[in-house]
Amino acid sequence: MIIVFSTFNGMVVSIVLVCWGIHAFCPPHNEFGSEERRKNGDMLSIWNYDGKIAFEDIIKATEDFDIRYCIGTGAYGTVYKAQLPSNRIVALKKLHKAESENPSFYKSFCNETKILTETRHRNIIRLYGFCLHNKCMFLVYEYMERGSLFYNLSIDVEAQELNWSKRINIVKGVAYGLAHMHHDCTPPIVHRDISSNNILLNSELQAFVSDFGTARLLDCHSSNQTLPAGTYGYVAPELAYTLTVTTKCDVYSFGVVVLETMMGRHPAELISSLSEPSIQNKKLKDILDLRIPLPFFRKDMQEIVLIVTLALACLSPHPKSRPSMQEIASELLVSKPPLLWHFDGISIHQLMKQKIYIIGRS
Repeated sequence: MIIVFSTFNGMVVSIVLVCWGIHAFCPPHNEFGSEERRKNGDMLSIWNYDGKIAFEDIIKATEDFDIRYCIGTGAYGTVYKAQLPSNRIVALKKLHKAESENPSFYKSFCNETKILTETRHRNIIRLYGFCLHNKCMFLVYEYMERGSLFYNLSIDVEAQELNWSKRINIVKGVAYGLAHMHHDCTPPIVHRDISSNNILLNSELQAFVSDFGTARLLDCHSSNQTLPAGTYGYVAPELAYTLTVTTKCDVYSFGVVVLETMMGRHPAELISSLSEPSIQNKKLKDILDLRIPLPFFRKDMQEIVLIVTLALACLSPHPKSRPSMQEIASELLVSKPPLLWHFDGISIHQLMKQKIYIIGRS
């Protein structure tokens, strides 16, 4: 363990660097989340690589968080791109100054840090470190070169690069990440804000679940009731009348993201029409993103049919009727038999009735 001292705006701060090669470090809850510690100006930082990063390297790399290094702004803060002296490029999520003193944002910051220091998966964003101080709060992440899934679907040039094989792999990556959170973590983690903005892509277009500010650890001995959270258009319908959070809330949001990935746009119109008679005549090929050619390879056709079938099952208005992420991940791993219908003739109604594949139920 290395202690590095530095100065920022006249205040002396300490950075604690921890090598992840030994074991994962997680501060005790009463130490990490203490309101008294925050008001006293204490600071804690962790790292999972060489342990040689000084606090001033962060400030220097962004020229004190200059706007030129800004690559995005979210609900909780601004994201910056920084190249460190080691040539490692990282993303810094810095809380807005006014919000850093808001207890709810402070709680969100601590929540995200705690969850990401305890969670390791190839499809979950990697946390390198954090700075916790009443005047300076930021998270240091692995840098994702291609940005968000939303960005890549919104820009025609980027979307055209996302062929069907790449989109299928993106969906699988998100599914595996969520399945790990729901079924491999104890207690289970519910993200509560799965959206295309919170799915990041690296240079190889692999998907990573990110932004755990509103995530919730499920307690089997609790009602798991909480205040509403999430992004409009992705939130499960039952949260309009209940405050109880379950993994099936994430499943619904996943279904929306899957359709968005396949369609190239948010599926609000399609979702609202699923209960209408007109859905009987809507073909699968007619909802797919027109900016790329229809799938040519049989394997892509089979996987698109499966993925859209799964997505529609995720959108059931009844939470218990939705498949679990474990079931979804299992379905995506298993090779499927040839399609019984020609791809061009498959309807959304057939997929809703699951006449192509049988989807498991929890």
